[in-house]
Amino acid sequence: MAANASSLLAKARKGQRGVVESARRDWNRRSSSRGRRRDGEKEGDDEEGGGCDDSSSVGDPTHMPGKKSEAEAVTEDYQLDADRSFDSEDCRRAEALGLVGEETHYRQRFAPCSVMFCVVQCIILPVMMWQCGVAPLSINPMIGPYPDTLNYWGAKNAVLIVEDGELYRLVTPIFLHAGLIHLLGNVMVQAEVGNRWEKEWGSVIWMIIYMGSAVGSSIASTCFMPDNISVGSSGAVMGLFGAKFSEIFLLCCERSRSIRDLAAEKARKRQVCLVVGGLIIVSLMSFIPYVDWAAHLGGMVAGFVLGLVCFSFKIRSWVWTVLWLVAGVGSTVALFSVAMTYMYTDVEVNDDLRDVCGYYKQFFDDYECRCMLDEAIEFGSWSFGGNDGGGDGGGEGKD
Repeated sequence: MAANASSLLAKARKGQRGVVESARRDWNRRSSSRGRRRDGEKEGDDEEGGGCDDSSSVGDPTHMPGKKSEAEAVTEDYQLDADRSFDSEDCRRAEALGLVGEETHYRQRFAPCSVMFCVVQCIILPVMMWQCGVAPLSINPMIGPYPDTLNYWGAKNAVLIVEDGELYRLVTPIFLHAGLIHLLGNVMVQAEVGNRWEKEWGSVIWMIIYMGSAVGSSIASTCFMPDNISVGSSGAVMGLFGAKFSEIFLLCCERSRSIRDLAAEKARKRQVCLVVGGLIIVSLMSFIPYVDWAAHLGGMVAGFVLGLVCFSFKIRSWVWTVLWLVAGVGSTVALFSVAMTYMYTDVEVNDDLRDVCGYYKQFFDDYECRCMLDEAIEFGSWSFGGNDGGGDGGGEGKD
């Protein structure tokens, strides 16, 4: 019996030392940012003339036996009863201790997919401009190529998608941009929030949302703006914002049950401001040439329903997890099914867009068909400088 009691006592002391050491590390990590703040015990210690003013005690949460240091209070806060509710005093104390507003936990250190898309997009636009020339500002004020160049490289073209079955055009527009200004705006937003959220979500979830939103944005653009050539990754970026809003919505359905939950709730409030601000910035691009509002709206809605599927697993309650997972899967299937059905049955496409050069020559007297790729491929030559002599119907070679 004595041996067993000694063993239990040793284990208890070892566990206590582990808690103290954990509190010590937590204190040292936070002391540089918040100094020597104390709770109510500090005032009592000062009145009694205790050793709190001794500089040697800074960073040591165990220097006063029988007195609770801040680090020990922090440790207790981490171990609070899960059923306890938090009031305004708890919020104030958590903010004072630096527990609210902690950095987001990242699942991975790097964001390879986001970086890859940014690099590819930055390479493709200069190649297009070098190959087929830069359009006058009267035709493309974004400082970019001619519309027929965008079409040749895979822009959204409703008649080619619906009637000719070129479904790859639902994806390829995210690699293209109307011009340098358009590219700069999209890449800046994508490099900031795209990188951050890929590290937070993981590359697999990020790719599912990004590509799914890209397809959704192109379908919406085909359905509601079939008479326009459009390009850009802004629809996919809007999908990232929609998915983030979905994640915030799902996590807000849970009640804060600990100080850590309180910190996460505070962080989500800041994220809402980030999402709203990003949506406004990207939405402003809807008014530039060869970009349309339908793609932005479609991408955001697609990202939201995909977010319901991907982030429903973050909910602690399995009942709510199953409920929102079913709602997300149902909404995603219904959204894409209805959109695809409408695109193939009710959309009236413009046959004139089979010849993009001829179509835009109706609106611009100085339009030149300088990117006659079909003719170059047919005759075995590839002219990267463009055809300075112009041409008639550079898009007529499309099958």
